[in-house]
Amino acid sequence: MSRLIVVSNRVSAPKDPAAGSAGGLAMALSAALRNYDGLWFGWSGETVEHFTGELKTEDRAGVTVATVDLEPQDVDEYYNGYANKTLWPLFHHRIDLTAYERSYGEGYERTNRRFAEVLQPLLQPDDVIWIHDYHMIPMARDLRRLGVKNRIGFFLHTPWPARQLLVTLPHHRRLVKSMFHFDLLGFQTREWMELFQRYVEVEAKGVVRPGGRVEAFDRSVQLGVFPIGIDVDGFLAARDSLLGQKTYDRIAASAAFRSMIVGVDRLDYSKGLEQRLLGYEQFLEDNPSMRGDVFLLQVTPISRDDVDTYQDIRARLDALAGRINGAYADMDWQPIRYLNRTFRRDQLAGIYRAARVGLVTPLRDGMNLVAKEYVAAQDPEDPGVLILSRFAGAAEQMGEALLVNPFSREELSDAIRKALTMPLEERIRKWKALMQVVRETDVAHWRDQFVRALLGELTLRRNALICAVRQGGNATNAS
Repeated sequence: MSRLIVVSNRVSAPKDPAAGSAGGLAMALSAALRNYDGLWFGWSGETVEHFTGELKTEDRAGVTVATVDLEPQDVDEYYNGYANKTLWPLFHHRIDLTAYERSYGEGYERTNRRFAEVLQPLLQPDDVIWIHDYHMIPMARDLRRLGVKNRIGFFLHTPWPARQLLVTLPHHRRLVKSMFHFDLLGFQTREWMELFQRYVEVEAKGVVRPGGRVEAFDRSVQLGVFPIGIDVDGFLAARDSLLGQKTYDRIAASAAFRSMIVGVDRLDYSKGLEQRLLGYEQFLEDNPSMRGDVFLLQVTPISRDDVDTYQDIRARLDALAGRINGAYADMDWQPIRYLNRTFRRDQLAGIYRAARVGLVTPLRDGMNLVAKEYVAAQDPEDPGVLILSRFAGAAEQMGEALLVNPFSREELSDAIRKALTMPLEERIRKWKALMQVVRETDVAHWRDQFVRALLGELTLRRNALICAVRQGGNATNAS
């Protein structure tokens, strides 16, 4: 059987497969590597004064991990620069925050080339390579230039931007052209895939074939939709664990018979946190009789705090939460509990279960697994209600949620009131439908569907080659 080579910017294979804090994606990819054999390759997260390409390998709970250190300049230009200041805001439709610096693009190309040069000697002829996310879009092209002929798949965890915005990126054609060196491109939703197809048709004068194959730049690549899910069984086990139960009990007790609304998002402008707080403030203004009976627990771990944009967001959120609390709080009630810290997965499961409403309102998101985690954590006999942004990838699957426009504070206010007053029978009906989606499209399903598609393409390619050889032989014999 072919080895599976997973490639990502950061390697997150857990050292303990039973760790409560390990994410579902890390667990799923680790399981894939144990099932298919192979290794996980990427940046170590560390820097050295001069890039050497020296590999560090270790075994993490049966998964072989290979990492390499980068130079500080690589981190500044490739990671902090092009990945986080250029592609991330652009792919989330924030061109007002997108930085177009030539040095960023040069660092992105250089670092991807370095990754390819370090990985290439590790590869065996039958290996299947699965590259993840926007950090490493050019890597298949760089591997091909080194003579690698293996099957290479790519999965984009973020949205794909609209064509009119992508063309603001200098050398956008070069970026998209490099993607045609992959054999399979995976997207979270049909919408993101169709935006990619539209770019190919208009900007590259390419052709979209039936079945998802696109042709441009004298090459072709197969496209597919592979919505990512969560590790349902693992998450339920975390919810029912001792710490999960203890967290639920603590939150339920601290709520003091009030209904809790929960939001869990890392600090990022794509998550719509300011708009969420303003929508909640509108709810408090619109529903004075419900004040004191509800509160919002907003959990927002700090991310990329060395980037000015994120420092600005943090300051604005601190000020906004403080203003709302100052305007509406009473002696024994605070409308917002705002926490800048990280919780373990089992703790989050307990928090979700205690919440009457899950508020997941990003302005734009590739999928958003918090929505699926919230649903999985609920008590089947008394479930909470999910309010979900229609601009999250999860909305394509989770139509039974209360779908909202996160830019409208009035719509958010109305949805919060509807969720808090929804009858039990309707809550149970909606939860059952949502839980069925979460179950049927879990992270193992996502993983296996993608890997099978990549291996299936390999089988089809081999069969076509065999047929061509046979036909060539017959033609030779006939002559």
